[in-house]
Amino acid sequence: MPHVKVYIHFVWSTKCREPFLETPELRKKMWNHIKKNAKEKGIHVDFVNGYEDHCHCLVSLGSNQTLSKIMSLIKGESSHWINECIFRKPLFQWQEEYYAVSVSLSMLNKVREYIKNQETHHSHKSFDEEKNEMIEKFGFVKHSGV
Repeated sequence: MPHVKVYIHFVWSTKCREPFLETPELRKKMWNHIKKNAKEKGIHVDFVNGYEDHCHCLVSLGSNQTLSKIMSLIKGESSHWINECIFRKPLFQWQEEYYAVSVSLSMLNKVREYIKNQETHHSHKSFDEEKNEMIEKFGFVKHSGV
């Protein structure tokens, strides 16, 4: 049995950055659902939170899990769930792209605090500003054909 301890901080937004998750109550329902559904699928969500138009999720990867499979399961099922439970026009959708960075064990509590404080953080900074900071800080670049 492999012993794996790899943490990934995922960030993704709603389609066209629509503020679908406009109330704290709706966001709480979504984050609780993501955590519950992930557990059922064997995905360990350590911490999840976000704001009106995006989600942050700290995940401990299992030995047979891939980033793309985790994102597909979490995003696909949560979109389906919210559209079934909360009638929306237009339908709720997550954007296809996402950001993922590894997190060292020494930084786990700092990342958890960052995710926890999304409401406060976004009272003075937009998701676009946050995204641009992530792109610069982590050196994300578009790869064609990969």
